[in-house]
Amino acid sequence: MAMPLRQSIKVATYLAEQKIRRRDKFPLIVELEPLFACNLKCEGCGKIQHPAGVLKQRMPVAQAVGAVLESGAPMVSIAGGEPLMHPQIDEIVRQLVAKRKYVFLCTNALLMRKKLDKFKPSPYFAFAVHIDGLRERHDESVAKEGVFDEAVEAIKEAKRRGFRVTTNSTFFNTDTPQTIVEVLNFLNDDLKVDEMMISPAYAYEKAPDQEHFLGVEQTRELFKKAFSGGNRARWRLNHSPLFLDFLEGKVDFPCTAWAIPNYSLFGWQRPCYLMSDGYVPTYRELIEDTDWDKYGRGKDPRCANCMAHCGYEPTAVLATMGSLKESLRAMRETVSSNRE
Repeated sequence: MAMPLRQSIKVATYLAEQKIRRRDKFPLIVELEPLFACNLKCEGCGKIQHPAGVLKQRMPVAQAVGAVLESGAPMVSIAGGEPLMHPQIDEIVRQLVAKRKYVFLCTNALLMRKKLDKFKPSPYFAFAVHIDGLRERHDESVAKEGVFDEAVEAIKEAKRRGFRVTTNSTFFNTDTPQTIVEVLNFLNDDLKVDEMMISPAYAYEKAPDQEHFLGVEQTRELFKKAFSGGNRARWRLNHSPLFLDFLEGKVDFPCTAWAIPNYSLFGWQRPCYLMSDGYVPTYRELIEDTDWDKYGRGKDPRCANCMAHCGYEPTAVLATMGSLKESLRAMRETVSSNRE
């Protein structure tokens, strides 16, 4: 796990506080979507399917920051849509960083080099660039040529200026262990990004392409092979060891979607950003008025093939905190990665 030591300590302290207060449901990271508009039409995304009037909307700064503060989460992932299209995205980031929230700005990087001057490097801020494969594969997934090359140049420039840069890669049933190894080797060894996040594609109901999502057994076999030969230990993966075990099928977990809640232009989304069973105006209503027990694999048919980060990484983190053995294992990996 390549999470910086300072961030690891803050998250661990936050989790300990929740345990002391006997809170059984709390946010680990908020998925904040201040807009749905995007400058790409990726096959695996359904956000741009919203009506034109919705795509023109931009969340006010105070509303975006207020939602995060209301939740109390120590981390924020700003997505969309393409957040760099928001005219005040730099101010949203600035205010969240000022509150010492760890902010990850998710981007396809097409606007990144043009917008870098609006941001300042900080241990509380990182760009999270979406990279689904090497040149041909990535450009195919985003349905536009040249995006991979621009993303690579943007990452290099951001790193040169002192920014933390992470990546997020989604893998489909068209991927093989070799394609995963190739892109993660490139990101880890050549671009030397700070951290990498990986996720099996979930059958997002509004996504244009419904044919290439992974099933549970496909996911386990794919990652088991990709992680072999020491790759898993060598890559700077931004995941708990138990979540990586989960992807390989070594352990199984229930879904804890309440730990990574989604807040968008419509409010707090039930139950997660991948499924939409309605919205509520406050975080408290989301937690208290949602029947969380009815979601997850084996409960809701829509969840049957889901092994997404938003549902299962929090479970893995909580399981880690509840086990001395797993806590020490995670600590060793964090310390080791911070020495590199």
